[in-house]
Amino acid sequence: MRRLFPALVTDVTDQTSGPLPDGTDREWSLAELAAAYAYPEPDGRTGTGAWLRANMVSTLDGAAQHDGRSQPISGAADMRVFGTLRALADVVIAGAETVRQEGYRPARPRADFAELRLAAGQRPVPAIAVVSASLELDFSLPLYTSPLVPTLILTGAAAAPDRIAAAERAGARVVTAGDGVGVDPARAVDALVELGYTRLLTEGGPRLLGQFVTAGVLDELCLTVSPTLTAGDAQRIAGGPSVEVPRRFVLESLLEEEGFLFSRYRRD
Repeated sequence: MRRLFPALVTDVTDQTSGPLPDGTDREWSLAELAAAYAYPEPDGRTGTGAWLRANMVSTLDGAAQHDGRSQPISGAADMRVFGTLRALADVVIAGAETVRQEGYRPARPRADFAELRLAAGQRPVPAIAVVSASLELDFSLPLYTSPLVPTLILTGAAAAPDRIAAAERAGARVVTAGDGVGVDPARAVDALVELGYTRLLTEGGPRLLGQFVTAGVLDELCLTVSPTLTAGDAQRIAGGPSVEVPRRFVLESLLEEEGFLFSRYRRD
């Protein structure tokens, strides 16, 4: 990261990072990014210590994707933040369609974050949790057959038994988080906490993020604004039914690099 508007992390008066004293910019180290995006200490709000943050990217005109994928609107700086947020999380939650479109693979160990994860009592990599009602997933992919930490599949109680069996044969762990066909967002959070995952990160897609927003369980949004325009009819970062009353979030920090803005908002 290169510049701060107006400040770093949680203190909007702190100008200790960003531009150097001689006015030149510098790239933030991964350690600085990890400190900037550190999960908050449990405050008793939920009683579980869980914190659910989302990481999304959007163009200037509100598109969350281009040709069905987020990669075309991303960039090198965005991928550094993406990697940092993953490295801080216990589990990464994504909808089945996002997993298919983005070609998800198992998380891999990052030497830069190994000591940090060890000190936090975390496994070497975050687990990947795939949200799917139908379980129509390709269980021959490495995401299911060869992750360092078993991949989780969040689904409803009415999921087809043969698909559950196929998932488990591949090595995935199926977690029930709903009474019917689909997944209840609040129950998904509770189920992950029961498994010992409290630092939660969702990467969408828009439909899944919309469900978390509507359910009122999203604690934080890390939004990258890409300096691009796409027009078209691409989805926004959150979809589905609207909430009755808009939910208010508070700006925690705003960083900039090469025209990309990296904002961090927490629930008010």
